[in-house]
Amino acid sequence: MTQPQRPPLHLAVALDGAGWHPAAWREPDARPGQLLSADYWTGLVAEAEAGRLDFVTFEDGLALQPSGQVRGRLDAVLIAARVAPLTRGIGLVPTVVVTHTEPFHIAKAIATLDYVSGGRAGVRVRVSARPDEAAHVGRRAVPGPADLLAEAADYVEVIRRLWDSWEDDAEIRDAATGRFVDIARLHYIDFEGRWFSVRGPSITPRPPQGQPLVAALAHRGPAWDLAAARTDLALVTPQDAAQAGAASAVIRQREEAAGRPAGTVRILADLAVVLDPAAGAAAARRARLDERAGAPWASDAEIFAGTPAELADLLLDWQAAGLAGFRLRPAVLPHDLTQITRGLVPELQRRGAFRRDYEADTLRGLLGLARPANRYAA
Repeated sequence: MTQPQRPPLHLAVALDGAGWHPAAWREPDARPGQLLSADYWTGLVAEAEAGRLDFVTFEDGLALQPSGQVRGRLDAVLIAARVAPLTRGIGLVPTVVVTHTEPFHIAKAIATLDYVSGGRAGVRVRVSARPDEAAHVGRRAVPGPADLLAEAADYVEVIRRLWDSWEDDAEIRDAATGRFVDIARLHYIDFEGRWFSVRGPSITPRPPQGQPLVAALAHRGPAWDLAAARTDLALVTPQDAAQAGAASAVIRQREEAAGRPAGTVRILADLAVVLDPAAGAAAARRARLDERAGAPWASDAEIFAGTPAELADLLLDWQAAGLAGFRLRPAVLPHDLTQITRGLVPELQRRGAFRRDYEADTLRGLLGLARPANRYAA
C-alpha cells in the first residue's frame, strides 16, 4: 500500500549576533568586528536565501546581552529593511518588543517593510518582564506575566486593524480630478482597550500581503493562547517528538476555542543546532565552545549536535508529531548556517522533504497562508 506523501517542511533560521552559543564570537571563523555592519547581515541572509529557506528572523531586545556574550546589537526592523531590496524570495521577520513600543509605529514600520520587500515581511512579537528594560522607557511599572500576554494580544489586534484601515483600492491616483485617495475607503479603527486607545487610520496604505505574518515564541500556557488566537505562526520549544505533538495538540484546541478555522496557525519548533559533516565533530565542537564559555550551553530550546543527515532524521520524526517545520538557531555564524544551507537542505531535498526553489512571491504564500480579506471593505 502506498504511504501518503508528507507535506514539505518549512525551514527558517534565527539570526542573532555571532550565533546562539555564548562563545560563538570567539570561534576562528566568527566575525565579531563586523557585527554592526550591513555587509555582515546581508551576507547571512543571502546564504539563507541560497538555501531556499522560508524566512529568517532577527533577534532584538532593549537590554545588553549577559557578560561573556556579544554585547550590543542593531535594530531588527532596520536590519530587515536594509536587507530587503537585496533579496528576492526569502521572508524577513524582525523581532519587536511590544511591551515598550506603540502599535501604531510598528504597524507602519512592518507595512513599510512589506512594501520594500515586495510582500515578504513579518514580525515576531515579544514581551518583556525585565525591570531593566522597563527602566529605559520609564513610563510605567512592568505588568505581570498574564497581563503582558493579554496586552500583546491587544497589540496584535491593533496592528492588524491598522493594516486593514486602508482598503486595497483606496488609492485611486486620478490626475484628471486631483483625487489621490478615496477617503471613503479609509477607516477609523476606533480601538478602545485596557492598554491602547487607537483611532486610526494608518498613514501607510494596506501592505502587499494584506496582513504581514505575525509570529510569537510560545513556550507554554498563556503564550500558547496568544499564538493560537492572534498569530499566523507559533514557535514552540519541545524537547522531543512527544512534546512536539502535545504542544501542537494544545495550540489546535485553543485555535478552535478562539473561533479560528482549523490549521490557521502554522506551528514550527525551535531547535538550536551545532552541525558538522563528520561523525562526532559537532559534539566535540560544542564541548570546546562550552569550555570557552566556562559553562555548558543552556537553552529554552532543545540543542542538537550532530551531522546534517542525523538532523534530517530528527526533523522528519518530529514533523510527524504535527509540526509544519522548524526554526533553527545556528550555534555559530556563519559556520552552522552554511551547514544548514549546504548540508541539511540538500539532504532533505534528496528525501523529497524540502523545496528546490521558491514557489511563491510572498511570505504568506511560502507558508501556504491565503491573503486575508479586508475586514472593513463592504
